Amino acid sequence: MQLTAEDEEFRHRVRQWLAENLTGRFADLRGAGGPGREHEAHAERLAWNRHLAAAGWTCLGWPAEYGGRDATLAQQVIFHEEYARSGGPARVGYLGEELLGPTLIAFGTPEQRQRFLPPIAAVRELWCQGFSEPGAGSDLAAVASTATLDGDQWVITGQKVWTSLAHVADWCFVLARTQAGSRRGAGLSYLLVPMRQPEVTVRPIRQLTGTAEFNEVFFDGARTERGLVVGAVGDGWRIARATLAIERGVATLGQQVMFRRELDSLVDVARRSPAGTDAVLRDKLARAWIGLEVMRSYAQAAVVDTAAAGADAGAAGTEASVMKLLWSRWHQGLGELAMEVLGAPSMVARGAPYDLDDWQRLYLFSRADTIYGGSDEIQRTIIAERALGLPRQARP
Repeated sequence: MQLTAEDEEFRHRVRQWLAENLTGRFADLRGAGGPGREHEAHAERLAWNRHLAAAGWTCLGWPAEYGGRDATLAQQVIFHEEYARSGGPARVGYLGEELLGPTLIAFGTPEQRQRFLPPIAAVRELWCQGFSEPGAGSDLAAVASTATLDGDQWVITGQKVWTSLAHVADWCFVLARTQAGSRRGAGLSYLLVPMRQPEVTVRPIRQLTGTAEFNEVFFDGARTERGLVVGAVGDGWRIARATLAIERGVATLGQQVMFRRELDSLVDVARRSPAGTDAVLRDKLARAWIGLEVMRSYAQAAVVDTAAAGADAGAAGTEASVMKLLWSRWHQGLGELAMEVLGAPSMVARGAPYDLDDWQRLYLFSRADTIYGGSDEIQRTIIAERALGLPRQARP
């Protein structure tokens, strides 16, 4: 990814704006939120997100006609990198801005774009993702939730699970089976469903970290308007795959800046402890650094390739699956390495009843890295079948 003088000037503007605005009432938000910590300062982070939006720093890659900035791919990468370097708090509007918004721009109707894109860009409505189910996690084509037409409305029945931030969401993009008797990817539709109705129940799932950012969501006859299907009825599998490809796009480069900060912090801990003189641990830290460099190089190439191919083609590619394997296993390994560097004290909570430090939280939450967003086994199957041309796995 070659950067121009204009790109470097853009980097300077982003860096300066963040330095000037992550101050005052927002100063204490540096580093707040993120995986395993979404409970931290939600209201304050929402206010920060709206402050970003008012200054034009949300939805950078969206076309200007939809409230975006028409930023180039390089500029989007720069923003994510600088945001991570500044310690900017995890954004509460991520699912709408980074996943649903681009999906609607690519596949939505003019009416859907007009209704939903402005409040996403302004962070006035929050979204969650209703894909996984108790029997359809990584194997998403096994979705069993149903949606049937009743006049001018869809009636949705079923259960979703591992739904991030459902407890604060206003809307959910839901994958449901709209064709009775259909199997696998056929007969699925991509619906936009309001969360704040009596027929929707959200129950928190307590995690190893003691927090509960994931949820079970029950749709017991929940309703949404007939026109709130993204793409054609029955074409939800293709749309959902496009959303998943978008999920592993530009933002992963900002994610790796946060990984670098975690690794650098762990190296500092090792230098100040006996672990710094342990040849085996020093070798593992060096290998972690090399792994992160390899991941960054691959991610840059994959992002460029996916952007060039477009949303539809990118959904069928394997780059996203390779990237998911790389970052999830690396990050999980970093959590394990942190426990080795810290030694026996890492096994003891710093306070009652379950007060974890950052390293303990990283270790525990990263156990899920190789599961959520598509497990390692599923990613390897995708790579084997689509990239290597190996025989397809038998499926029920």
